[in-house]
Amino acid sequence: MTKTDIQQVKLRFGIIGNNDVLMRAIDVAIQVAPTDLSVLITGESGVGKESFPQIIHQYSHRKHGQYIAVNCGAIPEGTIDSELFGHEKGAFTGAIGERKGYFGEADGGTIFLDEVGELPLATQARLLRVLESGEFIKVGSSKVQKTDVRIVAATNVNLMQAIANGRFREDLYYRLNTVPIQVPPLRERGNDVVLLFRKFASDFAEKYRMPAIQLSEDAKQMLLTYHWPGNIRQLKNITEQISIIETNRDINAEILRSYLPAQDNAQRLPALFGVKEGKSFESEREILYQVLFDMRQDVTELKKLVHGIMNEQGKNVTTIISPPVQMKQPAHPVDDIQDTEEYVEESLSLDELAKEMIRKALEKHHGKRKEAAQDLNISERTLYRKIKEYGLE
Repeated sequence: MTKTDIQQVKLRFGIIGNNDVLMRAIDVAIQVAPTDLSVLITGESGVGKESFPQIIHQYSHRKHGQYIAVNCGAIPEGTIDSELFGHEKGAFTGAIGERKGYFGEADGGTIFLDEVGELPLATQARLLRVLESGEFIKVGSSKVQKTDVRIVAATNVNLMQAIANGRFREDLYYRLNTVPIQVPPLRERGNDVVLLFRKFASDFAEKYRMPAIQLSEDAKQMLLTYHWPGNIRQLKNITEQISIIETNRDINAEILRSYLPAQDNAQRLPALFGVKEGKSFESEREILYQVLFDMRQDVTELKKLVHGIMNEQGKNVTTIISPPVQMKQPAHPVDDIQDTEEYVEESLSLDELAKEMIRKALEKHHGKRKEAAQDLNISERTLYRKIKEYGLE
C-alpha cells in the first residue's frame, strides 16, 4: 500500500497520526482484509483498537454482510453462550423464545470480539470449534449449525500470561493470532499526541460553540513527555475538560498540569492493576488480600512516624493512635504496637472493602459501568456481577 492509500484509510476511519508503528498496523489491516484469516489486535486500553476490525471488514469481500462488534467483558458469564451462539426456547430459565445468536446473525459477515481474553473457558472451546470447522450448537440444542463468519479479536491483556495461568486456551490463541496487529500506546507515538489534542480541541469547540483551545510550546512539551496511562481516551477526556472549564483559550503548561494526574499516581493501584512485581492474581479475593496487606503496611508506617514524633515530646503514642472504645490497650504502650495492627486488620472486611472500591468508582464515573470497570481494571461482566452481589444497583 502507498502512503496515499493509507492516508485515505485514515481519513475515512478518523485515525489521526503519522507514527510508523501505527502506519504499519493500518497497512497490515488493509493487506489482510481480502483474505478470511483471523486477526488478533493487541494494545493497551484506550489506544483505538476498535478502528482496525472496521477497516478489515470494509476492505473485504464481506463488506456488504453484517458487522457485529461484541464486548466479551460486558456480557455476564451465564448468558454469553446464548448471546454468541443463540438458544432454543426453554433452554434455561427466562428463555421464553428462540434466539439466533451473533454467529447466526453475522453469517457471511464479520464478528469483532473485543476483550476476547475475558471469555470463560467453556465459551473458548465453542469459539475454537467455530474457527476450526465453522460449526456451533445453540444452547439447549443438539443440532449442529454452520456459519461463514470472519473473526477479528482484540485484547488489552497478555494472553500468553493468561495461558500460563490456565485462563486462556493455547490452541485458541494460535487460531485467533493467525495475523497479529499491534496498536502502539500513545506515549510511544511522539508528535501524534499534539495532533490528536488539536483535533479533539477543534471537535469540542464545534460541539460547545466556543473558540478552540490552543497549547503553548511548554504545554506541548508536557503532552509529549506525559506517560498517558489511559492513552487516547484519557487525552480526549482531558481536552474536553479543559475546553469546558477554562475561560482562557490559550493553555500553558501550568494550566495543563492541573488536569494531568501526577506521574507517580498515573499508574493504577497495584492491587487493581492485577499484577504486582511480576505476580499474577488468580482471584478477586487474592487481590483484596493484597489491598489489605498494603493498607496494613501503610498504617504501620504511619504509626511508626507518629510514635517517633510523640517520643520526642515524651508523650504516650497509644492515646493518639488507638480509639479508646474499640482498641485493646497494649501492655507496653510505647513499644508494642502489635495489638493495634491486629485490630486494624480484623476490622476490615474484604467484602466491605471491595464494595466501597466499586461504589467510589461508580460515583466517579457517574454510574457508567464501562468506565468504572476500566478504572478498577476488571471486566464489565465482573463489575456487573459484583454490583448485583453488593446491592449497588
